[in-house]
Amino acid sequence: MISLLNKMAEGLGRAVRRFLNKVVGYLVFIWELFKNIPGAFTNLHTTVEQMHHVGITSIPVVFAASLATGAIMSWQLAYQFGDMIPMMFVGMAVGKSVMVELCPILTAMVLAGRIGASMCSELGTMAVTEQLDAYKVLGLNPYKYLLAPRLIATVIMLPVLTILSIFIGIAGGYEVAHLYKEVSWSVFFYGVRMFYQNWDLVVGLIKATLYGFFISSYACFFGFFTHSGAEGVGKSTKATVVAGMTSILIGGFTLSKLLLV
Repeated sequence: MISLLNKMAEGLGRAVRRFLNKVVGYLVFIWELFKNIPGAFTNLHTTVEQMHHVGITSIPVVFAASLATGAIMSWQLAYQFGDMIPMMFVGMAVGKSVMVELCPILTAMVLAGRIGASMCSELGTMAVTEQLDAYKVLGLNPYKYLLAPRLIATVIMLPVLTILSIFIGIAGGYEVAHLYKEVSWSVFFYGVRMFYQNWDLVVGLIKATLYGFFISSYACFFGFFTHSGAEGVGKSTKATVVAGMTSILIGGFTLSKLLLV
């Protein structure tokens, strides 16, 4: 019994030590990355290419997710409370929820699975095939030419995609409420406008910016330090997606508690 407890304690200690080492390594990596962000603007075309990759190519999947989010939210509200509250409150609830919570978090989830995995696999493949070492041999800084542009592009484009997502979510909510519950344009958007506050949109964009940082920083970190060939690329990609989505959920709740008081 004592031997089993000792083994469990040793295993827990190793897991905690690995986790702390990973956290410290991540913080050191972020510090080095931040130092090279100004230099990335001298290589602006790379950042623009990454912005296209992160933003423009993600529009179709963000559109579909946002439309479904607004439609489902509107239908459930109209169905559950249709005989209890005025229909303008459907517009209010849809507008508030997609602005503050749903669209920022779902857009980030989409990008964590799509862009985070893509970035990590690209960098991981470069790491295991020694392309990153070739950068260093040629005197090129990987932080400046590879990592910082990805971080900047994601932090910029995720709020932009979130704004698009909010408009699509509200439009989808209106269409469902109008088609299936005969809620008019004036009634629906009267509720959206009456309860709208600028701070709601600001909170949503703050969350989107933080989510963009989480997604890109994890992708760069795990991809940059990938080893052990194709198996290592797979493990790094999985770690990126898991860490990104976990941080999005925890960060969203924490920011809501801090900003919505």
